[in-house]
Amino acid sequence: MNGFRKALFATIVAIAFPLAQADAAGSTFDGAWNVRIASSIQACGDGATVSIGINNGQIASSSAAVRASGRVADAGNINVMLSTGIKRAVGFGRLNGTSGSGTWRGAMCTGTWTAERM
Repeated sequence: MNGFRKALFATIVAIAFPLAQADAAGSTFDGAWNVRIASSIQACGDGATVSIGINNGQIASSSAAVRASGRVADAGNINVMLSTGIKRAVGFGRLNGTSGSGTWRGAMCTGTWTAERM
């Protein structure tokens, strides 16, 4: 029975260790970010800035007016959804250290975004 407990413990450690490393790596981008949203379609508006927070790779909004959710992967790939009222947009891109960029799309609008760590 003692050998069984040791094997079980070793298995749990072997599974948990990579998961702990993934969480630590995801935290590389943690902090407050300013995201500038742009569109080439005049009717969609241009120049909005949204503050988001990243905590352990999870995205949340820092504003009551805009809700943000999503995830940043270890390598910086980001998937985010922004919503305000009934309007929704999804964004994809990449963060790299203190900046990032990507594209977004909504029901009838598309554009680009850039981000800077605050």
